[in-house]
Amino acid sequence: MRRMRPALSLVTAALALLALHAGPAHAQKKTLVVALNQDPDLLDPTLARTYVGRIVFSHICEKLYEIDEGLRISPQLAAALPVIADGGRTVTIKLRSGVKFNDGTPMDAEAVKFSLDRHRTLKGSNRASELAPVDAVEVVDATTVRLKLKAPFSPLLAQLTDRAGMPVSPTAVKKLGDNFATAPVCVGPWQFAERVPQDRIVVEKSPHYFDPSQAKFDKVIFRIIPDDNVRLANLRSGDIDIMHMVRPSDATAIKREGRFELSNVTGLGYQGININLRNKTGKQNPPGDLGTPLANDPRVREAFELSIDREALNQVVWDGLYTPGCTPIPPISAFADKARKCPGRDVAKAKKLLAEAGQAGGYAFEMTVINNPGERRVGEVMIGWSGRVDPDGNIHQNQTCKGSLNTTLACDEKIDALLNRAREISDLDQRRALYREAIDMFTARRNIIYIYHLNYIVAFPKSFKGYRAIPDGLIRIKGTSWN
Repeated sequence: MRRMRPALSLVTAALALLALHAGPAHAQKKTLVVALNQDPDLLDPTLARTYVGRIVFSHICEKLYEIDEGLRISPQLAAALPVIADGGRTVTIKLRSGVKFNDGTPMDAEAVKFSLDRHRTLKGSNRASELAPVDAVEVVDATTVRLKLKAPFSPLLAQLTDRAGMPVSPTAVKKLGDNFATAPVCVGPWQFAERVPQDRIVVEKSPHYFDPSQAKFDKVIFRIIPDDNVRLANLRSGDIDIMHMVRPSDATAIKREGRFELSNVTGLGYQGININLRNKTGKQNPPGDLGTPLANDPRVREAFELSIDREALNQVVWDGLYTPGCTPIPPISAFADKARKCPGRDVAKAKKLLAEAGQAGGYAFEMTVINNPGERRVGEVMIGWSGRVDPDGNIHQNQTCKGSLNTTLACDEKIDALLNRAREISDLDQRRALYREAIDMFTARRNIIYIYHLNYIVAFPKSFKGYRAIPDGLIRIKGTSWN
């Protein structure tokens, strides 16, 4: 027995060593690689515009408020939901205490006021229109800010769940000035480390984040891989861990392989066709008569819509994995009109309308198409919007007479009045009714023909746990880990 003990110890040690090396492939991996299909623009919450940039921001620039799977809004850097007073014209926000930016400086009320004022007033700010109803930001005490509004603005809370609600470090802004986007400093589980344009963005675990247990990875690398086939090959080889924007045709193949999980959620935005009605010499110039049947005769535009089969388009191009729709409000929204039915393809009626409009022989026109394989297959898609949790963010800028994104220059003061009224009241049923009426009106004029709602499909290994699919489509690594 004495001679066997050393041998037994050696066997035990060998088995322990074998177990160590035979553990999960990802067990010791502290770097996570996420593949994005585009390179973000400026990494400055005030100036940024791209959807993929919001994915990077979700790790290094948290917001006053956050949304969950059910589109419920909850505090993130705020300590509670806002207190509304003065008929909706005063909004008081309590902040988390003891929160620090990723440079170690305090995220207090002075810093939040600085950030909101920067969003509102910085030249070139893409947040200015989102916060336009805010007249002033006041510091009440170290953890309280008060927003004074020109008029009640019910979408404000939703705006603060996105870039308009991201505080930035005043110290870093003053130090970097116009170069802030080259080394952004906000609050987040990770902090900016490196950027190589068209290649990668690297973020590292922040030593200052108030809940460090939420960052299980020391480093997250966002690799820029525009080609869908290359992203998929990298997923299969293990060179990336998470693949964003999986094509529906690829999703079917990935699911059959059995090695990966697929997350699929209907997004907040829409894809559709923008039809120019009055934009003759540029959006900044006065509208003019284009002199074309498509622009001037609503019967031609209706015939065009009746030639489209939304369901067939979804099945043929997107393998049935996207969500057909004919309004800017997705079906997952509490503001969606469940009773509304999209018009089906009706070639006979379309021909009749064209004949009535003096176009019995048919009508041809030029279209601008997004240059990627999926959109080229659709062939008609001219406009896409990633979407916002409040319907105002999907509608007002595009459909009002002076909307910043109204490239068609369609204008109807009755529609404006409905959409402006929907901004001023908070009752959900009343707002839903106003949007229903407005949608009836701009659906009839067809300056935008809404076609479908994009579904965000994400693929990752089955050993990756804790991932939550949120309808804004943003990848959130916070709280995830390898099993």
